[in-house]
Amino acid sequence: MAKNPVFLYRMLTLAEGWSFVLLLVFGSVLSRVSEIDLVMPLGALHGALFVLLVGSTLVIRRRLGWGFGTTLLALVCAVVPLAPFWFHHRKREDFLAAERAVQPA
Repeated sequence: MAKNPVFLYRMLTLAEGWSFVLLLVFGSVLSRVSEIDLVMPLGALHGALFVLLVGSTLVIRRRLGWGFGTTLLALVCAVVPLAPFWFHHRKREDFLAAERAVQPA
């Protein structure tokens, strides 16, 4: 399962979404109400996951049969807070069908 590119993309979508939520909630709020400053480490994590998500979206779009519109929607959802979760939910059946279609080597 871990070598399946669709599974990895699906998990990356969720990880990037959660990293954004953590950055907004913990990074922003904690730095304002306490001496704890998590903006830099959470920002670096989120930035790395965002770059990976953009790159993997462009790579995996062909395997999933996405046209320009769906690819653009996936990329826009990576920028909007909580949108990766909506996109993941909306495409969940497509992801699972593509995962089942890939046979382990």
